[in-house]
Amino acid sequence: MTNSTIHPDTVLGYVHLTVSDMGQSLDFYQQSLGMTIHRREGNTAYLGAGQADLLMLTENREARQVRGTTGLYHFAILVPSRVELAQSLKRIAEMRTPVEGFADHLVSEAIYLPDPDGNGIEIYRDRPRAEWQYSGNQLKMATDPLDIDGVMAELQGNNGEWSGMHSDTVIGHIHLHVANIAQAEAFYNGVLGFDLVLRYGPSASFLSAGGYHHHIGVNTWSGQTLPPPNAVGLRWYVIYLPNDDELNKVADHIRNAGLNLEEQQEGLFLQDPVQNGIILTTH
Repeated sequence: MTNSTIHPDTVLGYVHLTVSDMGQSLDFYQQSLGMTIHRREGNTAYLGAGQADLLMLTENREARQVRGTTGLYHFAILVPSRVELAQSLKRIAEMRTPVEGFADHLVSEAIYLPDPDGNGIEIYRDRPRAEWQYSGNQLKMATDPLDIDGVMAELQGNNGEWSGMHSDTVIGHIHLHVANIAQAEAFYNGVLGFDLVLRYGPSASFLSAGGYHHHIGVNTWSGQTLPPPNAVGLRWYVIYLPNDDELNKVADHIRNAGLNLEEQQEGLFLQDPVQNGIILTTH
């Protein structure tokens, strides 16, 4: 089929995870990250920062963490400023929350950590687009050490009590383990229409809408095996199209590619080539 670029105002919505212990997860996401519970329905909780949902958690007491499979690498929480990144880092330190790493990606500054089930999380702030660097038309990204002292210096003179995650926080991107980069690009670029921004060697690619550094990251760092049905991790993530016309265009591309698309209460459900779930809907 002919590739058609997804609308530039396309963004990500909430992420739906399976967790093994709801109480443990709610403590973590509220106490360490500063989210609030928006509502609960049965064994599912919806969390965020007071506006749109950022996270949907469904408990399965039999679920277990698995490694070496496709699925979630991390979901990325985008805070609105470097000050808010510093607030998050300060809170994580105060709560003695385990951290997996820090990075300066040139376009952004990031903290990486796992939730209690090992689901990967990135908390980051973007640099202004005017500060992004290009080599020709190629966006420059890197994995440099984070200036932690510089980040924490943002809090100098700020004696206000931390009141949780800022209400302007959103899900900025998602990074997935896949089995094959060419196959993943054919789906996310060729079918959904995200622009290919950058290839990171032969094992990772970054795709986006509207010139963003990436909304979707894919990599083959974890193997080709699909996770078992009882694994913790990603159930689906949401892609928001700006209106019904744009949603219908993408839906037509999917159907024309011969892929299955199901109407569900949350929106149109489909799976990528390794069964990572996606909900397509509008704001």
